[in-house]
Amino acid sequence: VLCAIALAGAAVHIETVPVLNPGNLADSRMMDDGTTGYGAVNYEYRIGKYEVTAGQYTAFLNAVGSVDTYALYNEDMLYSAGITRSGLGTVYSPYRYSVSPDWVNRPINRVSWGDAARFANWLHNGQPTGAQDATTTEDGAYALLGAITNEELMAVNRKADARWAIPSEDEWYKAAYHKNNGVTGDYWTYATRSDFFPGRDLTDLDGNNANYEGTPFPIDGPYYMTRVGQFRNSKSPYGTFDQNGNVCEWNEAVIHGWEGLERGY
Repeated sequence: VLCAIALAGAAVHIETVPVLNPGNLADSRMMDDGTTGYGAVNYEYRIGKYEVTAGQYTAFLNAVGSVDTYALYNEDMLYSAGITRSGLGTVYSPYRYSVSPDWVNRPINRVSWGDAARFANWLHNGQPTGAQDATTTEDGAYALLGAITNEELMAVNRKADARWAIPSEDEWYKAAYHKNNGVTGDYWTYATRSDFFPGRDLTDLDGNNANYEGTPFPIDGPYYMTRVGQFRNSKSPYGTFDQNGNVCEWNEAVIHGWEGLERGY
């Protein structure tokens, strides 16, 4: 899920929903990790309605990954997202990427925080085609400029004029759980507009369902992931899907440890 202001006429269309009620109070409940106080945002913003798909990420790779200087493609994506790569990654034999039709609308998986930031930069810059440089992936919403190590990525912050970005922890939390009822501090427990643990019913007639591991698994291999928005009656109060379940999602906070920055979910 990306935090965004939509760009008209973009080749990759990422549908967004508005998150209103600026100045809402934070969630006062204690989290499992002992922290509290998430979700307060004092401005309006938009956020991706769905998780970024394998099809959208494949378009990104084909635009800027002919050499793939910063390893935006992970070989695990063949099995986790149905994306294949051909070519040698040279001027005379550039990389080309394709995605299986069965995977196009399932969420991209095995991307790092740096990958997500470079994808956001590409969107911010208007989805250009070319080498991975300051005009495509290395500057825009984030001044990455070749940042690849954990220490370098930890120092990167969102620019004030960012048009597309990885959501902050509060932006992500508000879109998932806030009850969308004014400037209150009222929050649901789950991102399906419910305080009850979600089910896993793929027919999703009554809502409050999500794709998460268990017996039986909602969807068998090789996919395991549902198509984005497949639980059509289980959206969040602001209209997002799959903020609970399917795949883990990045936000701008470092919450999985440094090793997750280099190669994560």
